[in-house]
Amino acid sequence: MTAPHAALRDVTLRDGLQLTGKMLPTDRKLEIIRTLLDAGIPEIEIGSLARPDLVPPMANTLEVIGELTPDELERCWVWVATPRHVEKAAAAGARNFQYCLSASDAHNRANIGRTTTASLDAMPAATATTRSVGGRIQLCIATAVTCPFDGPVPLHRVLDIVTDPRTDGADDTVLCDTLGQAIPAQVTSLVRKATALVPQRRTVFHGHDTWGMGVANTLAAISAGAAVVDGALGGLGGCPFAPGASGNTATEDILFATRPYYLDPGTFARIVETSEKLLTDLGEQPRSKAAQGARSNAHAFEWVITEPADATV
Repeated sequence: MTAPHAALRDVTLRDGLQLTGKMLPTDRKLEIIRTLLDAGIPEIEIGSLARPDLVPPMANTLEVIGELTPDELERCWVWVATPRHVEKAAAAGARNFQYCLSASDAHNRANIGRTTTASLDAMPAATATTRSVGGRIQLCIATAVTCPFDGPVPLHRVLDIVTDPRTDGADDTVLCDTLGQAIPAQVTSLVRKATALVPQRRTVFHGHDTWGMGVANTLAAISAGAAVVDGALGGLGGCPFAPGASGNTATEDILFATRPYYLDPGTFARIVETSEKLLTDLGEQPRSKAAQGARSNAHAFEWVITEPADATV
């Protein structure tokens, strides 16, 4: 039997940077994007149109978009929350937009400054602008399992958003375990039901590893039908407007667990080295178990990196 397959989207430069509070220069972001694309990572989330005074690491997103080629931008996504965000990102050259809202009104107000209904009301205009530039748009549902303010989110609430007529035209549905509090059984149910309701869309699972379930939940999502799963280098990330949220599931851990066709020990080593250099630049602690394993002394295992870490990567 063939194992289920899903593409990895790396979200380091958006969700991964949000809680660091540190701004990476445009050329450093471009270096990371191109390293990951060259390594074979199919899709990358490269930034956000969130207000730079509220999320400073996103302040140069439009500059990053402007420096990428059309071919590179075909594999890149930008976080947006309003039709105006789509217009601005499209003018810079972006063509793939992740339109985000929260299943929980309380989190939507904290994160985006309006109700979930108001965000849904605005989505048709965002979709129309996307279509006018030949782009793709995702319906991204944050707090799809739990909310930091209201607690558990009813499954029907999420599914009602998935099938809401105002979301018609979305190419994908992104289901976010924003706080990392889900367990595999919940993820399986959520992904299966959402995928069955809108089979014309890809289902994307965005997980966090706050409670140590990141890889388990990602594998559950893949088995349940997710076509894409999100990860961030070194397990960076978390929502600045969601108390209790911590890092994303690590890109290195997802890659090691799923072994996509483009991954071999040499490519894995390049990704680990890229992650290590970034974490050093940011002053962040590594959270990836696979990256730590790659630096072990078990040199008979082909995935262990036998060369010393190169600080110039």
